[in-house]
Amino acid sequence: MDHKFRGTPYTVGIEEELMLVNAETLELEQGIETILADLGEDFEDKVKPELMQSVLEIATAPHRNVAAAGEELRSLRRTVSEAAERHGMTIAASGTHQTAHWEEQLIVDRPRYHELVGELGYIARRELIFGTHVHVGVAGPNKAIYVADGIRKHLPLLLALSANSPLWRGAVTGIMSARTPVFRGFPRVGIPPHYGSWEIYSGRVKLMMEAGAIPDYTFLWFDVRPHPKLGTVEVRVFDQQTRVESTIALSAMVVALVHRYSTLFDDRAALVEVPTELIDDNKVRAALRGMDGMLIDFPRPEQCAATEMATHLLEELREHAEELGCENEMEGVRSLIEGGTGAHRQLEVLERTGDVKELIRATCEATRV
Repeated sequence: MDHKFRGTPYTVGIEEELMLVNAETLELEQGIETILADLGEDFEDKVKPELMQSVLEIATAPHRNVAAAGEELRSLRRTVSEAAERHGMTIAASGTHQTAHWEEQLIVDRPRYHELVGELGYIARRELIFGTHVHVGVAGPNKAIYVADGIRKHLPLLLALSANSPLWRGAVTGIMSARTPVFRGFPRVGIPPHYGSWEIYSGRVKLMMEAGAIPDYTFLWFDVRPHPKLGTVEVRVFDQQTRVESTIALSAMVVALVHRYSTLFDDRAALVEVPTELIDDNKVRAALRGMDGMLIDFPRPEQCAATEMATHLLEELREHAEELGCENEMEGVRSLIEGGTGAHRQLEVLERTGDVKELIRATCEATRV
């Protein structure tokens, strides 16, 4: 398989999936084509459609550091917010829209999305969810596989830190990341296999393509994956963050993790394979309780508080963040540990106001930069 794992390491690109909301009713608006027409060709690589017409994706270029990527991300949020306002809409950022029903959403008129709905039907139609993806440049295909394999065990903790979807279809679910079980219905999602080498990974992708299961590797929607065409490792486990500062902080943590495992690869350190079923059990815990729960720590294994695990990981990654110059951005993770995640803030607003519309309005306001 062709790849581009030969570029500058530790470049970072960030993608956010945002909601288009009617400024008056606060319901989702089928407005992506209006936004794309408004912004024109200058933004065709930076503002993109997703499966549903009420969703837009913003994507930064690859940057040499987190600060620069964060600056562009803020600029893109402002750009799409201003475009939305010109057409009676606003943008909002969360893992789910708090009241929307997937049955009322229109599919974007693109062949890929029509084919996806034609193949998966209900599974695809109900995917009214929003996530954040972080790409980090890695030099070398075997190193990329090693890094992705290493990050696997951290995915539940990353999800817990990002949990920001406690409501679904107007109801409090009792789940901090309701987005997670919705997306779980898709094939080829969640915790990926431990591949071990580029040869094994590319061979298994080839097998799936030859079997007609997938047209190419981009249809493997795992929570972390190598992205050969971009030369990156992509972390996809996050709920979309309302506050842009949270997205930037989590991105810095991902870059530091990539640096850590790249260093271990260069030192020829053996990587212990953590069983998928244990990581997946952890992920369910993270979706249910977020940072309020207990997670299984590896390789002991034993249960400990998610807050304790996150604090420990921050300390482990500090030297890596300092070497990359993103320690200030990564420090924002501490506010998610000590001050609560997006899910906590949503539930607090709902408890204080008793009004879901006030919660949606507060989400829109907190999304602005």
